[in-house]
Amino acid sequence: MTSNSRVAIDVGGTFTDVVELSPETGEIRFGKVPTTPSQPTAGVLDAFGTTEAPMGEVGMFTHGTTLGLNALLTRTGARTAVIGTAGFRDVYLLGRTDRRTNYDITYRPPPALVERYDTFEVPERSLFDGSVHLPLDEDAARQVAATIAERGYDSVAVAFLHAYANPAHELRMREILHEVAPDVVVTISHELSREYREYERTSTAVLDAYVKPIVRRYLERLEGELAGGGFTGRFLMTRSGGGAMTASSAREQPVSLILSGPAGGVIGAGVFGELIEQPNLITIDMGGTSLDASLVIDGEPVLHQGAEFEGLPINTPSLYIHTIGAGGGSIAWLDDAGALQVGPQSAGADPGPASYGRGGTQPTFTDAALAVGYMGTTAALGGRLSLDDKLALGALEPLAAKLDMTALALARGMIRISTTKIMGAVRAITVEVGRDPKDFALLSFGGGGGLVAVDVAHELGIPTVIVPPGQGAFSAFGMLFADVQHDFARTSVIPLAELNSPAVEAGYTEMALEAADALAAEGFAAEAQLLTRSVDVRYAGQEHTVTVPVPDGADNLASIVEQEFTELHERQYGHVMDDPIEVTTLRLRATGQVEKPTLPKLAARESGAVEAEGTRNVYVSAEQPAVPYALYTREELLAGDEISGPAVIHEHTATTVIHAGDEVRVGSYGEMVITVKGSL
Repeated sequence: MTSNSRVAIDVGGTFTDVVELSPETGEIRFGKVPTTPSQPTAGVLDAFGTTEAPMGEVGMFTHGTTLGLNALLTRTGARTAVIGTAGFRDVYLLGRTDRRTNYDITYRPPPALVERYDTFEVPERSLFDGSVHLPLDEDAARQVAATIAERGYDSVAVAFLHAYANPAHELRMREILHEVAPDVVVTISHELSREYREYERTSTAVLDAYVKPIVRRYLERLEGELAGGGFTGRFLMTRSGGGAMTASSAREQPVSLILSGPAGGVIGAGVFGELIEQPNLITIDMGGTSLDASLVIDGEPVLHQGAEFEGLPINTPSLYIHTIGAGGGSIAWLDDAGALQVGPQSAGADPGPASYGRGGTQPTFTDAALAVGYMGTTAALGGRLSLDDKLALGALEPLAAKLDMTALALARGMIRISTTKIMGAVRAITVEVGRDPKDFALLSFGGGGGLVAVDVAHELGIPTVIVPPGQGAFSAFGMLFADVQHDFARTSVIPLAELNSPAVEAGYTEMALEAADALAAEGFAAEAQLLTRSVDVRYAGQEHTVTVPVPDGADNLASIVEQEFTELHERQYGHVMDDPIEVTTLRLRATGQVEKPTLPKLAARESGAVEAEGTRNVYVSAEQPAVPYALYTREELLAGDEISGPAVIHEHTATTVIHAGDEVRVGSYGEMVITVKGSL
């Protein structure tokens, strides 16, 4: 028998985080177990082993994973072929002619996912309006399918010209592949994107095909192991666009999972920000391998109608997440000029930082944080892992000797470099797109976020830092709130004045029927379905668009959309124009609404004030003696408690450091609100 118990598990580069929500009490429990890169499902099952509810009593399991992303980063995905329209074989390899690194003479493009040897073409041709110019040559299609089978490809991406307008040839090509090459996994482009721009749609299909066999095997094995443990509830995966998808949908469209893990934290940030009345947030999620920065504006995470991976476009909606290689496991090294660098290489989960005692010997950010006193050796991380300061110093000393400095000076330098890199990530999503960091609060989470958040806020003039409860597993926490989402789109380049036309309504109706079928098949009743319309709008002649919501049932849609477009265009680009306005794409987001958990409030202290349990020596400077920082256990704090820096606040999953002049107040839901010295 299942209950309403919920479990969310986020697999990161170093740790696997688990959050369990008890339906009877509203209690939320956070935990961590080591990630198991060689056996991805083992870490998930280990995480389940820390929950109080047995698998058979879990009603909903939400999961985020970087499996697909890691396959792309390490180029260990499936051997993939590409089939295109005759005459357009090189659409994918040619890509776009722009280059964002014009002034970087050291730039080298990342390794390709496929070579020209892997690309094929079939005679066929549909036009932009969906009419067939040249029927599919089925004999040629069978020959290509036979060649793909003979060469032993694992998967194939089919992307025919203008398939967004008429998918019939792609559908038939899939049938032929299933007949001739039944062991090859097939992705067809129009099922991922019904939008124009041939290269972007092809790239999306190739990325999907590249990770599909790996993700499928993982999910099929995990589903089998969960079933073996008695799990019969709903199994969801977080998706890059900010919602969730069923595991069965994820098997068919794994490209939507590439930013699966980081998305959970952004979802949680939007929900938690609304709860504590902080609608505008910069988020930093510092895990073991990387740091993810994102924005929440007016209570909504910023969403882009596309993303990129190493310059390769993904033509599906994605949360705006900027990722850098700055995590707890980031390794310190010397570049060719002899300068100190930290990351993006990471010690990961195996062997991990030297201080973990698992065989790691290279100095990492975690080792540096331990050496300067930010972290300690007494409280075990996640209740399981105790750090060893002697091993940390042993890893730091050889590199320090090369630089003719002390291990302590090296550790301070490593922390400073990491902080500067994180500041750059925050500037990239704010200053560089015309936003002032001072207009936001900084929501910090992840296992390492609390170690650097106050320093980043101080440097950028951000007045407030918010540390949510269970910060080390906050991405998993956010997954508890993820609704199931499907995104539909139809290219329709028309003047804005035609937005009320029957053709536009017919396009939305078609998408709505598809959406209702998809959600009903996933068990969502009509009253739990929410359909939201929007359009991509631009000035005629422009390349880039602005996505504008479309209200239901309004007679003056064109004027409403024009006003909203004008405001958004000025906000994003700093100007407006008198040029004609046109629509390029109709969009429909279909949401299957899951029941949202209610978070309990933290009890208030009835008398007295919180007292430190001791001190920890922190080396604020390598040249000065250690400074005693008051030491607190977060689990002992109550609503309304106030702490003045300098202090270290350690908890089950993470540590937060505040300096002299900083002030902390514990909020109603257990959040720590830090007023940063000198930022007002």
